[in-house]
Formats: sequence, C-alpha cells, structure tokens
Amino acid sequence: MHHATGAVRRIALFTAFLATAVAWTARSDAADRPARIVSINLCADQLLIALADPEQILSLSTFATDGRLSYLADKAAQFPHGAGSAESVVALRPDLVLAGRFTRLATRQMLARLGYRMVLLDAVRSIDDAIAQIREVSALVGHPGRGESLVAEIEAARREASASASAQGHSVAFYQRRGYVAGGDTFTSELLRKVGLTYTGGDLAGATGGFVPLEKLVANAPDYIVVSRLEARAEDQGAALIAHPALAALFPPERRIPLPDRLTVCAGPATPEALRYLAQATRQLSR
Repeated sequence: MHHATGAVRRIALFTAFLATAVAWTARSDAADRPARIVSINLCADQLLIALADPEQILSLSTFATDGRLSYLADKAAQFPHGAGSAESVVALRPDLVLAGRFTRLATRQMLARLGYRMVLLDAVRSIDDAIAQIREVSALVGHPGRGESLVAEIEAARREASASASAQGHSVAFYQRRGYVAGGDTFTSELLRKVGLTYTGGDLAGATGGFVPLEKLVANAPDYIVVSRLEARAEDQGAALIAHPALAALFPPERRIPLPDRLTVCAGPATPEALRYLAQATRQLSR
C-alpha cells in the first residue's frame, strides 16, 4: 500500500511538472511572437490574414484589397492597407516586415539600413514551395498549428485533383496580357498538370515564361488556352492581343479556360480553391 501511494504521488508530481512546462512554453512562445507586423507584399498579405492573429497585423500592402489579384481582398479590408514605401513602414514602427524578393530594392535597402527585421518571401514555383512558405510564415508569426491546418487543406485538394483528373491529356497554355505565356516550371503550370492537362507553355516560353508572339502561338496551337477571363475586350494595349481576331478565330470561348488571377497570383490560402476550380473546369472539357 505504501509503494502504491508513493507511485501515485510520483505520477501526480510528474503530471504537475508537465502541465507547468507546457504552460511556460506557451507563455514563452506568445512572448516571442511579433506583435507589430507590416506586409509590403501581396502574397505576404494573404498569408498574414490566414495565419496571424488580427491584432498582430499592423498594416497590409497597398494591393491587399484589390479583388482581381488578392484572394482574401474582402478580409483585407478590415485592416490598414497602405504600406508600400520605406517611409510608410517606418511611420508604423513594426517589429517584423514581410516583403518579397521582387520588392523594390531601394525600399528593402533603406529598411535594412534602419535596422528593421525584414523577411523576404521567395517566389513560389510549385505546390511544395507553397507548403514550405506557409510553414515558414506560420512559424514566424508564432502559429505553426494554423500553418499545418492550411497545409492539410492543400494536400487534400492535391490528392483529390489527382484522383479526379479527367482532362485526358488535353494540351493547354496560359496566355496572358501582352502575350505573356507562363513557363513550364511555374506554380500555375503545376496546377494545370495536376488536374490532367498537358502544359505546353514550356515549349513556347521556356521554364520560367516570357512573351510569345501571336504567330508562334498560332503555329504551335494547343487544344485550349487558359485566360484570366473569358470576355476579351481591347480595353488597353495589354489586353488588345487577347482580343485579336486571329486568336478569337483559333480559340473561341469553348476553347478557352478562364482562370481568375486571384487564384494563382499568390500560392497559399487560394491553392485549395484553385485546384478544385480547375478540376471542375477540366471535367466540363471531358464532357
């Protein structure tokens, strides 16, 4: 009986120790979380909204509420969203700045000289890159569990897209303003391949993409082109090529797959919906 009582006491003490350790770790993690975060990058905006506490977000970028480009534009509207220049960041006195590798060099250099903690997000070229970036940012903001939840959503959508791939090898190229074609080693090209499409943008524009003359596209026409929207209006010089009569004749609406920019400009929170959207679009092609 004495031995049993001693064992119970030791278990109770060990349990209390574990509870204290967990509580201490939680308090320590909370203390280490940045409390004043500014984003000057469109994709960082969306990751912050999805992964950080609202009170951690001091300001988002000037593009955060652009519904054409930002998947979380509606949610972004509840936060200040005027950050962009170095001066706008300095005025906010953040303890963490999220920028991109292509953020204006002068801005990055000035913030670095002034001693601001700045993390640069790399361009995402694959779903695996997107997952790695989600984990990086969720750890930075102190909420790795939220990162893993988003990763699980992406993994599930990726499995579903592969399992339901029904495009039967139809060839496609992603044709954008001014004749820009997304390359073969890009995030968007992987999404298209994942739903069973054969992506030919690499043959037209190389691995990373580039501007392709209309004549080259016509001479090497895929079965379909992917466009940001079905209606082709020559509203400016950038859109005029999409509305060219030769392109309209070769690719009428039924040979165009609309893919809204807000689903592909940034990887991350939009990725599950992008995969589901494309899977549905390719099922319609098969019919």
